[in-house]
Amino acid sequence: MRIGVFLVAAGFPGRPPGEVLRDTVEAVVAAEEAGFDDAWIAEHHFMSYGVCPSAATLAGVALGRTSRIRVGTAVSVLSTRHPVDLAEQAAVLDQVSGGRFLLGVGRGGPWVDLEVFGTGLDRFERGFAESLDLLCAALERGEVAADGEFFRFRRVPVVPAARLRPVVACTSPATAALAAARGLPMLLGMHVGDEEKAAMIRAYDAADPGRADAPTPGPAEWRRAGTGPVGQGRAGSGPAEPGQVGSGRVGSGRVGSGREDAPARGPEGRRDPGHVAAAVGYVADSTAQAVRELRESMPRWLEPGLAGYVPVDGRPRPSRDVPAYVDFLCATHPVGSADHCVASIRRTAAATGLRHLILMVEGAGDHARTLENIRRLGTEVLPRVRQTA
Repeated sequence: MRIGVFLVAAGFPGRPPGEVLRDTVEAVVAAEEAGFDDAWIAEHHFMSYGVCPSAATLAGVALGRTSRIRVGTAVSVLSTRHPVDLAEQAAVLDQVSGGRFLLGVGRGGPWVDLEVFGTGLDRFERGFAESLDLLCAALERGEVAADGEFFRFRRVPVVPAARLRPVVACTSPATAALAAARGLPMLLGMHVGDEEKAAMIRAYDAADPGRADAPTPGPAEWRRAGTGPVGQGRAGSGPAEPGQVGSGRVGSGRVGSGREDAPARGPEGRRDPGHVAAAVGYVADSTAQAVRELRESMPRWLEPGLAGYVPVDGRPRPSRDVPAYVDFLCATHPVGSADHCVASIRRTAAATGLRHLILMVEGAGDHARTLENIRRLGTEVLPRVRQTA
């Protein structure tokens, strides 16, 4: 069982963004000292929900402050980036860190970012598959060219080279099918529970061409996996013809997160795709205390933070009942006493088959309490859950 930390760089009221970013790096250092396997940094633009606009840049700073822990992005948003530019940045971090960089990517949402960065709504709605294929090609091969709808350029060498394959944030059945067709692992969000995660994994398995026993996924299976977060729209274009960068599937290598290693084996001896799932992780002396503290703190962050999602095309912004959402997070994830957190993680592993969880540890909104939470999880929870088969 691998356990990491998930750092949103949450902009709680009264906390300057620069301070939050420095504290995020300190949290990665603390996670290494506490024995976590990896740390993943979120990326957001023009909002207080998360104040890190470049997860890869902050990951680079954190890699320079650590020596063992792997550090990655959860996620770098492909709809507002040129995929080859992101591949080059990832390759630099991979090379200088000795292979400790992890790349997570996602489609993002229909937000004002698309207007500011000039990529437009079409890139979000139709361009994700093309962007993902081009990113993978740049990371897999020594040279890359493109002749697609959104990217067209002559063949160029990729320098420096890296053998990385990304983890793909999946919040819709279409994106899960896209990841499965390319043999890429999923990153599942903390907004869904074990049942929805398990359904998404079953649907992914059914769509994975690398599984000889894969059945054809039916509409009911995809519907069970189809719960999405605020603002989730249609996925990008699906798999196309093999061999064409920008319009379909790229290389056939299979990896989990990070470098191309021998694939692990999951339940019943099948190849483990290396899926990662996010969850809230918060430990206190009692479960009642942990829940009480997050009920008091998290709405102060989530109410203004979620209001920062501004659609680029004037569509209504979906709303959340924030107190109810916090109650859901506390009931679903490892929030409580150490015993409760251990039981919750084991329950998720048993229900989903997941063997890699990343815990959002900033829920208190106080840096000292976040560091304490990381240390207590490392001392009281990690040694016990790593025994989970």
